[in-house]
Amino acid sequence: MAHLRDRAKPDNTCCNDNCQEAHLRPSLSLSLSCPRPTAALPSTRELLHFCTACLAGFGAASFRRHPLWCTVIAQARQALRGLRGFFNGFPIVHNHDENVRALHRAPRNAIPIAHDTIRAADLRQIKVDPKEFGMMSYDPAFNNTASCISKVTFIDGDAGILRYRGYPIEDLAEKSTYLETAYLLLNGELPTPSQLKDWTYHVTHHTFIHESIKKFLDGFHYDAHPMGMMISTIAALSTFYHDAKDIFSAESRQKQTYRLVGKVPTIAAFSYRHTLGMPFVYPDNELSYPGNFLNMLFRTTEPKYRPNPTLEHALDVLFILHADHEQNCSTNTIRGVGSSHVDPYSATAAAIAALYGPLHGGANEEVLHMLMQIGSIQKVPDFIKRVKAGEVKLMGFGHRVYKNYDPRARIIKHIAYEVFELMGKNPLLEIALECERIALEDEYFVKRKLYPNVDFYTGLIYQSMGFPMTMFPVLFAIPRTSGWIAQWEEMLLDPEQKIARPRQIYLGHNTRHYVPIDQRN
Repeated sequence: MAHLRDRAKPDNTCCNDNCQEAHLRPSLSLSLSCPRPTAALPSTRELLHFCTACLAGFGAASFRRHPLWCTVIAQARQALRGLRGFFNGFPIVHNHDENVRALHRAPRNAIPIAHDTIRAADLRQIKVDPKEFGMMSYDPAFNNTASCISKVTFIDGDAGILRYRGYPIEDLAEKSTYLETAYLLLNGELPTPSQLKDWTYHVTHHTFIHESIKKFLDGFHYDAHPMGMMISTIAALSTFYHDAKDIFSAESRQKQTYRLVGKVPTIAAFSYRHTLGMPFVYPDNELSYPGNFLNMLFRTTEPKYRPNPTLEHALDVLFILHADHEQNCSTNTIRGVGSSHVDPYSATAAAIAALYGPLHGGANEEVLHMLMQIGSIQKVPDFIKRVKAGEVKLMGFGHRVYKNYDPRARIIKHIAYEVFELMGKNPLLEIALECERIALEDEYFVKRKLYPNVDFYTGLIYQSMGFPMTMFPVLFAIPRTSGWIAQWEEMLLDPEQKIARPRQIYLGHNTRHYVPIDQRN
């Protein structure tokens, strides 16, 4: 635009000689009003045609005399001034009492900034014409959009930090149990001994499922995927518990929480046994939460199943690590579906469906496929070269949030050695370790902040414990149930939340007229 500035009228004159406005001057204190009436504003098509004509060969003197020139300049300057003022031109005012900063765009208007965030609706104040809708933010896949305010889980991806209700994941994995962690997520505080006893009693009391649910599961094809069975069966629970629709009753929500946390492992185990053609094993409520799950999975003819303590502990830690993870795809799904005020069983089924996708719950399975494809340690360097050439992907590395080593991956790596010591080393482990070693020393991966994530080692552990790959996402869904419910309830009780309804940018056809079929070519 420098050549336009040089050839236009002096800075103190408008292209309209009757308007003494300094349109080309960058000062923010100037009025940008132009005497041209609002009704005469050109359409986007007219402006595009005019600009195209300018680029096609109009001289500066010619297009400066064009009837649209005054309007083009006036609108452009007004829009640019609004953007410049919004982002750069106004002082930051600190409000220490409310921890809020405000960018003042005008004496009577302010854009509040709280927690380094502005509300997207405030962008609508930026507009050229008062009749316009205003500016929207375009953010595919929510790369930089916060859809809620939450107190459940905190992640600092750059520092590799994960906390549940303020407690570091490392402390919980070392000192807590899954049921205690689930209580923490759902209630905000660690339980007292009596609270934990009461919570454990109610969860175990609800591990049994209705006999009609068993018949429902028997109706699936013998080779049905366990996740497909889980989605359908969890959704079907809403037809058994009609009180679940009373979502604004605290007592009802508590009862549904007991039922979901208690019954999901049972349904998962029954789904697994169905695919094997084996009879269902009823819950044994004398066992721990993970121990009972192992009992329902693997018990055969023994009168009393005793889970191996190492495997029981490993599964408990894995459940803790997967209990919640902020606003991931499935959590966003339960919040979005739940915002319509549907019952928690239907909302949870929707979350499980989101988890079923290979980009979410199936990532650890992809890691195993990759390791089997590599085949041996000797082939790892060549595979890494192919990764850097863009021919293949290094599965289990990188994360949408973490730009550091995933804290869960560090813990899982230690758990893996405990399991392998008992069950025998997984032959794919050496390949995985070599992939990690080379990647962490290679500038290509370091520069891109690609580190192992939680999925890199979990598949190896699950495989060593005897789980088929089809059960991997199921083992993700069981512990995540408590996190989903915590997020769902937080959404319900948030007075700012409404039914989820994002905007769109329409780039399709303008108005078209219907043509009868016999007149179409």
